[in-house]
Order: sequence, then structure tokens, then C-alpha cells
Amino acid sequence: MLRLTVFEFIFRGMPEAFVVMFAMLMLSNARIDRNRYIISSLLLGFGEYGIRFLPISFGVHTILGIFIMIIIMWSIDNVDVIFAIRSSLILTITMFIIEGLNIIALKLIFKDVFDTIMLDTKLRTLTGIPSLIILVIISYIIYYLKKRKN
Repeated sequence: MLRLTVFEFIFRGMPEAFVVMFAMLMLSNARIDRNRYIISSLLLGFGEYGIRFLPISFGVHTILGIFIMIIIMWSIDNVDVIFAIRSSLILTITMFIIEGLNIIALKLIFKDVFDTIMLDTKLRTLTGIPSLIILVIISYIIYYLKKRKN
């Protein structure tokens, strides 16, 4: 089980849900309706949080998260299922790469204390912020490029 604390949920889970939904809408060429965006983001955040409490093997939570993203995009944001699948897979792979690079950088920077940092909930959450910021930057680049194209 990959339990999240309330601190991680508030300071990482929910902001990430809002960024992920924004990026998915951009990748799907969907129009952003503010109310639907907020509802979708909150549902994604709570859905991901709930998945972490299930007694499942590592990795299964990612697959369930992808299904939640697709269902939310299709049912609430009225995005075509194919676009929802494509954007959720692209975004999940992108997040894995960004978070992997973040972990490598943290290991190089903090060497001996890396394991201690990962055991502390607040430090672990804070060290995850750079990957979230990179995802925000990528999302806004996609938004800008699509807006400029139209």
C-alpha cells in the first residue's frame, strides 16, 4: 500500500491533480470550462488519494489512476475517449520521466542524506515540488503553442 498523508495530499496531491487535468485538457484540444475543470481536478485528486488506500501491489495504482483520468475526461469534460486515453498515457509517461529525473538529481545533490529525506513526509513532499513545477512549465508551453497555432 502506498499511503499518502494529509500533508502530502494537500501540498502535492491536489496541486498535481489541477496541473494534470490542465495538461490533459491541453493535450486533448478540449475547451476549458472553469467549473468542470475544478470538479475534474478535485475528483482526480480525491480519486488518486483513495487509490493509495487500496491493498494493491505497486504499479497497479498507476493503472487505476489512468482509468480515473480517462473516465473523468470522458464523462465530465466531454472529451472523446481516444483523446482521453492518449492524453492520459502521454501525461503519465511524461510524469514518470520528470519524477525519475528529479530523483536522480536529488540523489546526486543530497547523496548520503537522500534516504533520510525520503523517509520524512514533509521533506519528501518539498523535494517533489521541482517535478511539479516542470510539469506546470510543460503544460503552459503546450497551452501557448496550441493557442498560437489557432
